[in-house]
Amino acid sequence: MTLSFLLTTLIVVASPGTGVLYTLAVALTRGSKASVAAAAFGCTLGIVPQMVAAMLGLAAILHTSAVAFAALKWCGVVYLLYMAWQALRERGALSVDTEVKPRSSGRVIVTAILINILNPKLSMFFLAFLPQFIAVDEAHPLARMAELSGVFMAMTFAVFAIYGLFAASVRDRVITRPKAMAWLRRSFAAGFALLGAKLAFAER
Repeated sequence: MTLSFLLTTLIVVASPGTGVLYTLAVALTRGSKASVAAAAFGCTLGIVPQMVAAMLGLAAILHTSAVAFAALKWCGVVYLLYMAWQALRERGALSVDTEVKPRSSGRVIVTAILINILNPKLSMFFLAFLPQFIAVDEAHPLARMAELSGVFMAMTFAVFAIYGLFAASVRDRVITRPKAMAWLRRSFAAGFALLGAKLAFAER
């Protein structure tokens, strides 16, 4: 476990993206418990299918097959636009709740998982990123890749939890101001829409 891997992973994880944006949105609309137990946990769980895809070579199929990549990409675009619509309408997992029920927390987890699963660039990232830190003469490359992926997931959860707790700490001052909430909803909606547009123009 080299320092370069840890620093690179931290930069990648902390960079703003769909997971970070969603975690911040959940923290501000539902509080710290939902942001940590649901959003951060859900986004971390969403990495597992991508990790497995990379280990089994499915990510290589996305890289070589234009049809497979395009199909998953447009599913992701549609879902991000749907998230933008939900943010504007203050519905679903991004509605403001004073008390988060178990069922609603489950919805947040599922949404967070889907955000990562429907991002083909993440599986291709695993395909291109992790192998760089696996030695050519590694006796057990799959085990090593699983180990590196585990560290990546742990750092993802930790960083997202910090994002969520920070946003949740100012939640009470935000939700009591209707104008501030309206501005935030528009900002999050614009963020999801821009990420969807960015994904739409992504190439293999």
